[in-house]
Amino acid sequence: MTYNAPFAALWSAWFISWFVAAFWASRAAKRVRRAEEARYWAITVAGGVLLYWSWRTTGRLWIEWVSPGPREWALFGLAALGLGFTWWARIHLGTLWSGNVTSKAGHRIVDTGPYGLVRHPIYSGLLLAVYATAALRPNGYALASVVLFTIGFVTKLRLEERFLMEELGADAYAAYRARVPMLVPFWPTRRQAD
Repeated sequence: MTYNAPFAALWSAWFISWFVAAFWASRAAKRVRRAEEARYWAITVAGGVLLYWSWRTTGRLWIEWVSPGPREWALFGLAALGLGFTWWARIHLGTLWSGNVTSKAGHRIVDTGPYGLVRHPIYSGLLLAVYATAALRPNGYALASVVLFTIGFVTKLRLEERFLMEELGADAYAAYRARVPMLVPFWPTRRQAD
């Protein structure tokens, strides 16, 4: 069995720091209705519960990482890279960040830093970290978790993009969408693929 304190510490540090950093965000000027957000939140939380449960199937919260090999270290590195990417994006957004779909006073399209690589770098980084964590101990719960996280984030980013097109201007946001891929860096956008 493989799993250990490094993964637990990595995710714990990310969760705690992400929560604390929420106090630095500016107040929302406008947001989508909570009912519109409820679906992606429910799907994402279900994915988190299943990822946690994939570890609980042994009867212990954390499985000891008895003999970490190259595979375990590679997966840990991918998870750390993904969570690091989320922090780069969050720091780059500054006070414009929100855990909900909102616009802030002075909101604008941010297309530099990680937002010049993908339109949704926080979701990209989280998905990479979730996939790496699930791959460490693959089972049915982990697979279901990956599916639910993907569906939850894609649901949220589509809602977010519709909202931002309305708030920031359809033409300006469409131009950004044509230049920058959604989730995977260097993936051709529709316009680039034509």
